[in-house]
Amino acid sequence: MRLGRVLAAAVAAFVASASAAAAAEQLTVYTSMKESLIGQIRDAFARRYPDIHFDYYSAGAGKLMAKIAAERQSGKLTVDVLWHSEVPDFIQLKRQGMFEAYVSPEAKFVQSTIKDPDGYFTPARLGTLGIAYNTRRVTNPPKSWADLADSRFRNGYGIANPALSGTAYMSLVAFTSNLGWEYIEKLKANGAKIGAGSGEVVDDAASGDLRASLGADYIVIDKIEKGANLKIFYPEEMLVIPSPVAILKGTPNLAAAKKFVDFLLSKDCQTIIAKSGTLPIRNDVEVETKYGLVPADQAVKRAFKIDYEQAMKDREEIITRFNKMMR
Repeated sequence: MRLGRVLAAAVAAFVASASAAAAAEQLTVYTSMKESLIGQIRDAFARRYPDIHFDYYSAGAGKLMAKIAAERQSGKLTVDVLWHSEVPDFIQLKRQGMFEAYVSPEAKFVQSTIKDPDGYFTPARLGTLGIAYNTRRVTNPPKSWADLADSRFRNGYGIANPALSGTAYMSLVAFTSNLGWEYIEKLKANGAKIGAGSGEVVDDAASGDLRASLGADYIVIDKIEKGANLKIFYPEEMLVIPSPVAILKGTPNLAAAKKFVDFLLSKDCQTIIAKSGTLPIRNDVEVETKYGLVPADQAVKRAFKIDYEQAMKDREEIITRFNKMMR
């Protein structure tokens, strides 16, 4: 009899525990942010909202979009929040009715080169790209984008393939829109190299195989911190690529998703982002300036203008023209 009561109590406790777990809020974020950054954000979010079960999937933007497309086809989306650095993807998904409109109370602090007037996505980070150069091979550092076409960098400057890297493509759009295709022609005439990915060309600059490369802030700064013979220089005209965040329409975890967006845009979370070697979207967050980064509002003022709508329409034409030119 006593054993029966013990078993009954154990079953009741198990059922209660299972019910509580089922009732707990869930949240799944798809992101292209590096594991170290999203891991820190997950831990900080969990400390603030311990009752929300947080999960994430980290991959390149292309893989994230392919995963979402496959889930849409199957009729079952598992993602609640999307956060990556390809603005055209967010414009496209917004047009397809895939996002839930949400204007966070923290959105008023956002500094960015692009904002969605309808509130379907909000920039949550500002990625910057500068000139990463090898300090052993370059004794006269560049002072402008134009310097990369002179003899100091002959056969020694690398950029990622814009057909494979979304960031490289947006950089190409910024250069051709603001400096003209003649700038790309000058780079080609000076022997510029094409690498497969953004990390690869920075690796080549760090090893000395290249004198310099186009470099994403967090990639270059991470290598400098680890002892690479690199420096990064930001010309007056800056390449600034926002990383938007959006909530997927129809998510059963809408309340948790809104809490995450609020947290991501908050001063506390943006401080984590600032310490990862990239720019926050808030001016009230201190920026580490020893590697040339500037406050968000200054970066926005100095940023090359990019027409993302036009970049979407002209993608195939621009990449084809670039490939023919570089061949």
